[in-house]
Amino acid sequence: MKKKIDLQEIDPISIAGVADENLKILEESFPCQIVLRGSDITLEGKKSVIAQASETISEMMKTYSRKNQVTAGDVRSLVALISNGEHVESLSDEPVILHTRQGAVTPRSDGQKQFYEAVQKDDMVFAIGPAGTGKTFLAVAFAVAAYKNRRVKRIILSRPAVEAGERLGFLPGDLKEKIDPYLTPLYDALNELMPAVNLKSLLSKRTVEVIPLAYMRGRTLDNAFVILDEAQNCSAMQMKMFLTRLGPNSRAIITGDKTQMDIPDKNDSGLLQAEQILKKIDGIGFVYLDESDVVRHRLVKDIIKAYNL
Repeated sequence: MKKKIDLQEIDPISIAGVADENLKILEESFPCQIVLRGSDITLEGKKSVIAQASETISEMMKTYSRKNQVTAGDVRSLVALISNGEHVESLSDEPVILHTRQGAVTPRSDGQKQFYEAVQKDDMVFAIGPAGTGKTFLAVAFAVAAYKNRRVKRIILSRPAVEAGERLGFLPGDLKEKIDPYLTPLYDALNELMPAVNLKSLLSKRTVEVIPLAYMRGRTLDNAFVILDEAQNCSAMQMKMFLTRLGPNSRAIITGDKTQMDIPDKNDSGLLQAEQILKKIDGIGFVYLDESDVVRHRLVKDIIKAYNL
């Protein structure tokens, strides 16, 4: 039997150990062939042995996420437990969305856990809540995880380019330079979740696209994870256009904050209309975050409460 394990964004050397010490411990403990190539580990051997070796590597990845290292002692302890048919005691009930070099990305509040559960269940999820609740960051993490796990072939991130106090015409530069500031939060999330070299390559190949909402018109997005951020600032017509771009084997997350609308006619918000029209459709989930889900500076939570009074 052969099995391939993707280490995602974890440094392969951290898992393999110095001079592949950790992998050698695994091969001695579980008689199978273990080959590390790039960010993939391939296991070959008997089915029962591969199952144990695979479980051990999975626990090694979790250990790395907690400690930013995996020692030979950690590997021997895991091998001893799993060889005896025991399950490694979980230090946290929080599910892992994505492993990165900085550690694991996990839901950090009850609302974020509901967001996670909705994304596992539904192909289209609306995440609605105030600033600082992690809507954009988690949405991008879900997309990167789906791409890394080969569930989709590309990632499309989009935002409406709506002015908030400044006119596009008065900003310096060409059209791209005028639009890019609106897309910065999406680039920020990508930069935090993916190595710069990988991201640059994916952007150049258009495997990852960060584009204004207007550029979505006329496209059909197959095998893609599509995100619409700041959806409260798109019109009802724009929202319908975006939602009907979804092709086979695609998923979508729409995020928005109903308290921060920058469009002239707030009654024309595509987010508000979609909330009313789509709630009863099977396969579309709605998650509501509030100040209790804020994960930014502690003052952000108090500021949101004050404005809601």
